[in-house]
Amino acid sequence: MTDSQQEIQIEHPELPNEPGPYDVVLTGGRVVDPEKRLDKTLNVGITGGRIAAISGEPLEGAKVIDAVGLVVAPGFIDLHAHGQQLPAAWMQAFDGVTTALELESGLLPIKTFYDKVAKEGRPINYGASAAWTYARIAEKLDEEPTGDLAWFQDAFSHEEWQNSLADDDEVKNIIARVEEGLEEGGLGIGINAGYAPGYGRKEYYALAKLAAKHGVPTFTHIRYLSVKEEESGFEALGELISLAAATGTQMHICHLNSVAGRDIEACAQLITDAQERGVPITVESYPYGACSSTVGAEVFRGEWLERWGVDDASAMERDGIPLDQDEIDRLQKEEPGAVIVMHFLRPDEKSEDADMLNRSVLYPGAAIASDAMPWVGTDGKLVEGNVWPLPYGAFAHPRSAGCFSRFLTGWVDKTNKGDKSAKPGKLSLVDAIGRMTLVPAQILEGSVPQMKQKGRIRVGADADIVVFDLATVKDNATYTDPAQCSTGFHHVLVNGTPIIENGERIPQAHPGRPIRRRTVTED
Repeated sequence: MTDSQQEIQIEHPELPNEPGPYDVVLTGGRVVDPEKRLDKTLNVGITGGRIAAISGEPLEGAKVIDAVGLVVAPGFIDLHAHGQQLPAAWMQAFDGVTTALELESGLLPIKTFYDKVAKEGRPINYGASAAWTYARIAEKLDEEPTGDLAWFQDAFSHEEWQNSLADDDEVKNIIARVEEGLEEGGLGIGINAGYAPGYGRKEYYALAKLAAKHGVPTFTHIRYLSVKEEESGFEALGELISLAAATGTQMHICHLNSVAGRDIEACAQLITDAQERGVPITVESYPYGACSSTVGAEVFRGEWLERWGVDDASAMERDGIPLDQDEIDRLQKEEPGAVIVMHFLRPDEKSEDADMLNRSVLYPGAAIASDAMPWVGTDGKLVEGNVWPLPYGAFAHPRSAGCFSRFLTGWVDKTNKGDKSAKPGKLSLVDAIGRMTLVPAQILEGSVPQMKQKGRIRVGADADIVVFDLATVKDNATYTDPAQCSTGFHHVLVNGTPIIENGERIPQAHPGRPIRRRTVTED
């Protein structure tokens, strides 16, 4: 038994089953709990939104769900979900997500975000970090943020916030805005550095010290996205590592697969060396070789093809259509907030690229996080409000609909039973489930106590549960037709309430709760 397993047992002692009957009973499923490394046919009883019993013996309940032949696992926790709108939440629910958090970019004002979402309701749990870029834009442009993504996208029509240093007074004001977000319950600090790479090193240092002061992680899209020295992704990772080492701040690296790109081997080794020396760094990846962003982002200007290591401008697509440089130039001038997809790897076509993607996705201890984008209609506006199904032509990166199903389909050794070693290049089901549940919960639980009750199948844990058919689960979203729900998830429960039953959405089900740190007024 490892030291970490001993610590888990001390922190989460096994609780006895509570007496029934229960509100909901899941019968005869293949129950997978990554914390105990459990993979066994059992019954699960749920009462009051919590798991109340796990037993090999029959359980009685007011509602009984037949899970025979299906996997029963903790609901998936997405640390990187930009689509915080109601339709986006439903798309992720069909992909097994029960908690979707906007941590990389974050939002401001935090209170405004939580109030808006609570008023509308959500089928899944939600939350956000305090956004550094929003604070920087507000200071540089003298415009107050509105607590949503549209405001951030509109800011790309202005350039002065992306590549200008902040003076001492500006840094002080930026830090004050971010700190206010933390005091309002933000889950950490979102540092979307790749969208404003012109910041000063002292500004980044001030953010790291602020995170250390409040005991929260930072969630960073590193400054540079380039395989070319200087100003490379490798260099930007070194910057992050140095600040984590200097301040002791837990620093989370967002989408390793895209920030490292074709330089993944060197970048992965750098991170490993730092982790082995105790530097508090965590990592996430998503299982695609293409990223999604706004065309006006700094990473797509200048000698961007050389920096990304791709052959020509057709690597970038809009609405599934490859672009040329003339069209990219036009969009950057006239529609800088337009959402595009950029293929930095072609894993389905080149074995070398598939190996590079595997290096990121299978990085030891990495969480799977989607970087799910909001859905955009044919009119160029965000799809939001009580809209279902998605309107014809709605577009986003396919990871916004199929990230977790794609991971299950492509990286799980389906012949593996129990806790045995998986085939090379694959994971056991226990390990795969852990990367989507326990690992993200543990990344947050040091500063967000709510997360200690998520990502597990154990008595007392929150009843966020997915029930799926491992043999048929499938991501259906494609780059040209992304608005297709994943299939294979028979049941999805959030806080003990079914939101998907027998593969069908329950429209009125909005049991999602805010994931939020304690606010200053609560302390």
